[in-house]
Amino acid sequence: MRYDLVIFDNDGVLVDSEPLSNRLLAGYLTELGHPTTYEDSLRDYMGAAIHRVHDLVRERTGERLPEDFDHTFHTRVFAAFQAELEPVEGAEDVLKRLTAAGVPYCVASSGSHERIRVGHRKTGLDAWFPEEVVFSAEDVGRGKPAPDLFLHAAARMGVTPERCVVVEDSRLGVQAAVAAGMDVYGFTAMTPEDRLAGAEGFFSAMSELPGILGL
Repeated sequence: MRYDLVIFDNDGVLVDSEPLSNRLLAGYLTELGHPTTYEDSLRDYMGAAIHRVHDLVRERTGERLPEDFDHTFHTRVFAAFQAELEPVEGAEDVLKRLTAAGVPYCVASSGSHERIRVGHRKTGLDAWFPEEVVFSAEDVGRGKPAPDLFLHAAARMGVTPERCVVVEDSRLGVQAAVAAGMDVYGFTAMTPEDRLAGAEGFFSAMSELPGILGL
């Protein structure tokens, strides 16, 4: 094993939430008078913390989103998770293999702790992620593409950045990992390689990841 810690993004890497959440985000923004397609949402917001939505809308339109935007959006997302969310195919097998090999891992997500937990409970991944290995953009001042979240996770796990590897599926996440001085592999199930520039390598199915990590 080449690394002392594997840091997983959550949405799109462990749980198949990106199609659900970006469809809902695009629809809600459009309802509010900010026309947004599903493709727009993936391009602009995939992998980002919720504050990026507020920032971009204000930057582009000069308008603020409603005060209850976050609450309403998350209510819709959590309802969709309960009805439809599935784990990413092969993710649990990777976690089993890491555990069997004694390799530490954690999750570092732009989503809130509540969002992470709701998704993990629905998919059964909560059994693999006790509280002490779950890190959220809520824990730091700046979300991805800033390196803060990944550096925070590494420090809490007691591993130096150069001994960490990040598994990401978003442009912002890859940028954050590179800025943190960590190796990063891009998961291309939803995101083309050219949008994950800076990654050490790419894989399109979780079954490929153990070989990449040397398990």
